[in-house]
Amino acid sequence: MEGEVADFSGSWRMKSSVNFEELLKALGVNVFLRKIAVTAASRPAVEISQDGETLSIQTSTSVRTTHVSFTVGESFSETTVDGRPCTSYPHWETGSKITCEQSPQKGEGPKTSWTRELTNDGKLILTMSAGDVICTRVYERA
Repeated sequence: MEGEVADFSGSWRMKSSVNFEELLKALGVNVFLRKIAVTAASRPAVEISQDGETLSIQTSTSVRTTHVSFTVGESFSETTVDGRPCTSYPHWETGSKITCEQSPQKGEGPKTSWTRELTNDGKLILTMSAGDVICTRVYERA
Protein backbone atom coordinates (compact mmCIF):
# COMPACT_ATOMS: atom_id res chain seq x y z
CA MET A 1 0.00 0.00 0.00
CA GLU A 2 1.33 3.40 -0.91
CA GLY A 3 1.66 6.09 1.72
CA GLU A 4 1.65 5.80 5.47
CA VAL A 5 0.54 2.64 7.20
CA ALA A 6 -0.26 2.35 10.89
CA ASP A 7 2.28 1.03 13.37
CA PHE A 8 0.74 -1.93 15.20
CA SER A 9 3.87 -2.70 17.23
CA GLY A 10 3.74 -2.86 21.00
CA SER A 11 2.33 -4.82 23.93
CA TRP A 12 -1.44 -5.13 24.02
CA ARG A 13 -3.90 -6.17 26.75
CA MET A 14 -7.43 -7.26 25.93
CA LYS A 15 -10.12 -5.00 27.40
CA SER A 16 -13.25 -6.62 25.99
CA SER A 17 -14.36 -9.64 23.99
CA VAL A 18 -17.75 -10.23 22.40
CA ASN A 19 -18.99 -13.50 20.84
CA PHE A 20 -15.79 -15.57 21.28
CA GLU A 21 -17.67 -18.67 22.48
CA GLU A 22 -20.23 -18.22 19.68
CA LEU A 23 -17.34 -18.07 17.18
CA LEU A 24 -15.92 -21.35 18.54
CA LYS A 25 -19.40 -22.89 18.37
CA ALA A 26 -19.72 -21.81 14.71
CA LEU A 27 -16.37 -23.51 14.06
CA GLY A 28 -17.66 -26.76 15.56
CA VAL A 29 -15.46 -26.75 18.67
CA ASN A 30 -16.97 -29.05 21.30
CA VAL A 31 -18.37 -27.63 24.53
CA PHE A 32 -15.52 -28.92 26.74
CA LEU A 33 -12.80 -27.38 24.58
CA ARG A 34 -14.84 -24.18 24.20
CA LYS A 35 -14.97 -23.70 27.98
CA ILE A 36 -11.20 -24.21 28.28
CA ALA A 37 -10.55 -21.86 25.37
CA VAL A 38 -12.89 -19.15 26.63
CA THR A 39 -11.31 -19.23 30.11
CA ALA A 40 -7.74 -19.37 28.81
CA ALA A 41 -8.33 -16.68 26.20
CA SER A 42 -9.97 -14.28 28.62
CA ARG A 43 -6.67 -12.49 29.33
CA PRO A 44 -4.39 -12.91 26.34
CA ALA A 45 -1.20 -10.88 26.15
CA VAL A 46 -0.37 -9.79 22.61
CA GLU A 47 3.06 -8.63 21.43
CA ILE A 48 3.32 -7.18 17.94
CA SER A 49 6.49 -6.17 16.19
CA GLN A 50 6.35 -4.52 12.80
CA ASP A 51 8.90 -3.69 10.14
CA GLY A 52 7.17 -1.85 7.33
CA GLU A 53 4.51 -4.22 6.03
CA THR A 54 5.86 -7.27 7.88
CA LEU A 55 4.19 -8.06 11.19
CA SER A 56 5.03 -10.60 13.84
CA ILE A 57 2.23 -11.30 16.34
CA GLN A 58 2.62 -13.40 19.47
CA THR A 59 -0.48 -14.16 21.53
CA SER A 60 0.05 -15.73 24.95
CA THR A 61 -2.59 -17.29 27.18
CA SER A 62 -2.36 -19.55 30.22
CA VAL A 63 -2.82 -22.58 27.94
CA ARG A 64 -0.71 -21.84 24.88
CA THR A 65 1.25 -19.28 22.94
CA THR A 66 0.72 -18.77 19.23
CA HIS A 67 3.01 -16.91 16.89
CA VAL A 68 2.30 -15.73 13.38
CA SER A 69 4.47 -13.70 11.07
CA PHE A 70 3.42 -12.30 7.71
CA THR A 71 3.89 -9.57 5.15
CA VAL A 72 0.77 -7.69 4.08
CA GLY A 73 0.03 -8.50 0.45
CA GLU A 74 1.65 -11.97 0.56
CA SER A 75 -0.20 -15.19 1.34
CA PHE A 76 1.05 -17.32 4.26
CA SER A 77 0.11 -20.45 6.18
CA GLU A 78 -1.48 -20.17 9.60
CA THR A 79 -3.85 -22.11 11.82
CA THR A 80 -7.45 -21.04 12.44
CA VAL A 81 -8.72 -20.51 16.00
CA ASP A 82 -10.05 -24.10 15.96
CA GLY A 83 -6.71 -25.55 14.81
CA ARG A 84 -7.27 -26.03 11.07
CA PRO A 85 -4.37 -25.26 8.73
CA CYS A 86 -5.24 -22.55 6.24
CA THR A 87 -3.74 -20.24 3.68
CA SER A 88 -4.27 -16.61 4.62
CA TYR A 89 -4.09 -13.54 2.44
CA PRO A 90 -3.73 -10.25 4.38
CA HIS A 91 -4.22 -6.94 2.63
CA TRP A 92 -4.59 -3.29 3.63
CA GLU A 93 -8.24 -2.29 3.67
CA THR A 94 -7.18 1.19 4.84
CA GLY A 95 -3.84 2.53 6.11
CA SER A 96 -4.83 1.43 9.61
CA LYS A 97 -6.79 -1.78 8.91
CA ILE A 98 -5.56 -5.17 7.72
CA THR A 99 -8.16 -7.64 6.43
CA CYS A 100 -7.23 -11.29 6.06
CA GLU A 101 -9.23 -13.96 4.24
CA GLN A 102 -8.50 -17.57 5.24
CA SER A 103 -8.85 -20.59 2.93
CA PRO A 104 -8.77 -24.09 4.48
CA GLN A 105 -5.89 -26.20 3.19
CA LYS A 106 -8.00 -29.33 3.49
CA GLY A 107 -11.45 -30.37 4.59
CA GLU A 108 -14.57 -28.35 5.09
CA GLY A 109 -15.59 -25.61 7.44
CA PRO A 110 -17.15 -22.20 7.54
CA LYS A 111 -15.51 -19.30 5.75
CA THR A 112 -13.15 -17.59 8.20
CA SER A 113 -11.35 -14.27 8.22
CA TRP A 114 -9.91 -11.68 10.59
CA THR A 115 -9.19 -7.96 10.65
CA ARG A 116 -6.89 -5.89 12.82
CA GLU A 117 -7.52 -2.17 12.99
CA LEU A 118 -5.87 0.66 14.90
CA THR A 119 -8.39 3.31 15.96
CA ASN A 120 -7.75 7.03 16.27
CA ASP A 121 -7.87 6.73 20.07
CA GLY A 122 -5.08 4.12 20.07
CA LYS A 123 -7.07 0.92 20.50
CA LEU A 124 -6.49 -2.24 18.51
CA ILE A 125 -9.66 -3.95 17.35
CA LEU A 126 -9.42 -7.59 16.30
CA THR A 127 -12.42 -9.14 14.61
CA MET A 128 -12.63 -12.83 13.76
CA SER A 129 -15.44 -14.26 11.70
CA ALA A 130 -16.69 -17.75 10.96
CA GLY A 131 -19.64 -17.86 8.59
CA ASP A 132 -22.13 -15.30 9.91
CA VAL A 133 -20.64 -15.09 13.43
CA ILE A 134 -18.31 -12.20 14.24
CA CYS A 135 -16.19 -12.00 17.39
CA THR A 136 -14.84 -8.57 18.34
CA ARG A 137 -11.94 -8.10 20.76
CA VAL A 138 -10.68 -4.69 21.81
CA TYR A 139 -7.12 -4.23 23.05
CA GLU A 140 -5.28 -1.32 24.66
CA ARG A 141 -1.55 -0.77 24.86
CA ALA A 142 -0.13 -2.39 27.97
